[in-house]
Formats: sequence, structure tokens, C-alpha cells
Amino acid sequence: QVQLVESGGGLVQAGGSLRLSCAASGRTFSNYVMAWFRQAPGKDREFVAAIPWSGGNTYYTDSVKGRFTISRDIADNTVYLQMNSLKPEDTAVYYCAADKSPPEMVVNYGHYGMDYWGKGTQVTVSS
Repeated sequence: QVQLVESGGGLVQAGGSLRLSCAASGRTFSNYVMAWFRQAPGKDREFVAAIPWSGGNTYYTDSVKGRFTISRDIADNTVYLQMNSLKPEDTAVYYCAADKSPPEMVVNYGHYGMDYWGKGTQVTVSS
């Protein structure tokens, strides 16, 4: 059974940092793109960042470029999202996801659906 389990969310003041983790299990993800999405109250789910499990380029939505970093640890089967200089508008539930589509498809269409999703972790940034 495939599982993506997020952790690391919480309450932080504006300007602070958090590191989200996504523990992946249940299959080999070597041909998958791993991604983070987020959904704020009353808003649609949006793409945040992506990285191929096999390595290579990373992808970010414009609003987080220079502040967020996605990475993966193959040995631990874990994907990370380091979030720095957090802003109140980053407040959302953050979801880890995996899909076999090319990265560009994940970036542009992944919010419609991915092969696998985690249950999410809440990130709240106070002003």
C-alpha cells in the first residue's frame, strides 16, 4: 500500500522557517516526480514545488522562488520542503504528492490530480 505521510507543519511567525517532510513508502518511486501542493481556505489547490525522484531540475511556483527549497533523500525515502522567509499568504494545508507524468505536466496540471497524495499538514504563518 502506497503511503505519503507529511509532517513538520505548525504555527510560525512571519519571517520564520519550517521544514516539511514527506515519508514515502509502499513502492519504488524512481520513475516518479515528487511534488508539494497547498490549499488555503476558500482557494483552489495550487502547485508549490516539484523534483524528480531520480534527481535533476527542481520546479517552483513564482511566489516561493528564492524562499522554498525542495529536496529528496533516497536513502530515507523522504522528500523535504524547506520554507524560509514565510509570509502570512503561505498559510495553507500542504500536501505531498507523486506522479509518473513529466515534471512540466505536474507543474501545470498536477493540481487536478496526481497518482498519490498524502493527507496534508497545516502551515499557519502569523503576521
